[in-house]
Amino acid sequence: MRTFALAGCGRISKNHVDTLLELEKEGAAKLVACCDPIPTRARAIAERTGCRPFQSLESMLDEVQSDVLSICTPSGLHPAHVEAAARRGVDALSEKPAGTDLAAVDRAIEACDARGVHYFVVKQNRFNRSVALLRRALEAGRFGRLYMISSNVYWTRPQDYYEQARWRGTWEFDGGCLSNQASHYVDMVQWMGGAVESVQAFSATLARRIEAEDTIAVNLKFRSGALGSINATNLTYPKNLEGSLTILGERGTVRIGGVALNRIEQWQFDAPDPMDGEVEGANTNPASVYGFGHLPYYRHVLEVLEGEAEPLLTGREGRKSVEIIAAAYESARTGRAVQISGRNSASK
Repeated sequence: MRTFALAGCGRISKNHVDTLLELEKEGAAKLVACCDPIPTRARAIAERTGCRPFQSLESMLDEVQSDVLSICTPSGLHPAHVEAAARRGVDALSEKPAGTDLAAVDRAIEACDARGVHYFVVKQNRFNRSVALLRRALEAGRFGRLYMISSNVYWTRPQDYYEQARWRGTWEFDGGCLSNQASHYVDMVQWMGGAVESVQAFSATLARRIEAEDTIAVNLKFRSGALGSINATNLTYPKNLEGSLTILGERGTVRIGGVALNRIEQWQFDAPDPMDGEVEGANTNPASVYGFGHLPYYRHVLEVLEGEAEPLLTGREGRKSVEIIAAAYESARTGRAVQISGRNSASK
């Protein structure tokens, strides 16, 4: 049984705790410690799970031995907390995004490489049944040449969401709707489209009292010649409307919609295939935008730790989204297209 420690007991931590409790029933994993600077949060999880609560990450890592540190802290702290785990020879599992500063993400990657530990980044939507089926069609070559990939993230976050935690909406710790809410969709677009060559974006802070943007439109050019777009906002009235991905190719068109990439709305190809019969069964109806992906994601992590699978979502893979987001913010600030370096190599 693999042991996990949890850093950060806020909004997203529930998905991790629920997942670890399910895996504990299966005898596969166990949460042994958690920490949060707000003691009541850590104590609440401890009372539910039986793990040890801490107020300090350093104290938790020094006093409790664990195999993996699951990081659910503010985004800007993710790389430093990955490094804290690596220094102790502990594998790191970071919530999205990998960070808000590309140089900090690179330091975290280097720290994990130096200590020979794993660096996982949570991209649970890749494990949605709808997305997995789309990926199979793409890898089978059913689209032919890709022409366009687009994603819309039309969600809502009221002002009180930002006021609940002072780090939200700040450049240092969070970024805006692209870095936070839409980072999974940035990952989807680049995962399906391949290497991105350049990025151009327009952003605005139209209604929320935050440092970063609440609305953004991003255009991408892929090295393949295909074009892409990501439109994201936290101002949709009156509630979350759409989290979608559309791929247009010379021999196929697919659109996955719903609130969390959970429903295949268009599935058209020039030739039939047995996988077409799986479309209806791939649709789900999650209660929230987080979907159902955390459990299969953790199962994948456990398979990697047991040497039964190659890691799909390494620190370097997570870096790709951070680089695209950073380029979009630079473009919005300068008014110019920004080239992507394409620094992507295999990661542990």
